[in-house]
Amino acid sequence: MKVEQISKHIWSLQTWRLLRCTVWVVAEEDGLTLVDAGMPFMAKGILAFLEQMKHLGPLKRILLTHGHQDHVGSVQAILERVGNVPVYAHAVELPYLNGEQLYPRRKKLEHHLPQGITQPLQDAGSERELRAVGRLQPVFTPGHSPGHTAYFHEEDSVLLGGDMCTSKRGRLRPPMPMFTGDMATAIQSARVLEHLRPKRLEICHSKPVFNPAEQLQEYLQQNS
Repeated sequence: MKVEQISKHIWSLQTWRLLRCTVWVVAEEDGLTLVDAGMPFMAKGILAFLEQMKHLGPLKRILLTHGHQDHVGSVQAILERVGNVPVYAHAVELPYLNGEQLYPRRKKLEHHLPQGITQPLQDAGSERELRAVGRLQPVFTPGHSPGHTAYFHEEDSVLLGGDMCTSKRGRLRPPMPMFTGDMATAIQSARVLEHLRPKRLEICHSKPVFNPAEQLQEYLQQNS
């Protein structure tokens, strides 16, 4: 597993098995936040890094961008080791993540986490206005999945984008079609870049994109 400190408060943890898979650890005042949990085989590396960083405090919470297996696969193994820390995802995502509803364009229910493990992010008036979790501001970015959510660290100007898009040679590209429920909505969700204007967009399965808002209009024109 490759570990890189990408900003003052954020580390990326990457591994490769057929494709790149990235999760992130964020230092908060009360300890550490894990954003996404990758595939099951990543648990050992994630836990080893959390132990290495224990001088910054314990793991306090896990935030999920969405409920696909490659983003929640290590959750149970991590909880077995560190204890019952809260796990959050968007309320819209929960019935799909819990195996109660079919993800769009899927033929089988996905039930990668037991009922009751994941709780909804708190809204601040609407599903598109979510309360901050520590230094991270959840940002509703549906399309790849119905409740896909990115997390913006304003102080570090980093957007942890999960699968909201991919990249190639530093340029924004659409999320992987095979796994995206509603591509048109996913493309439009990239408009969050316009008002957030992060300096760095982190992507689970691709390399980061720097100053992605500068590419937004071209991206929308090419893919709308």
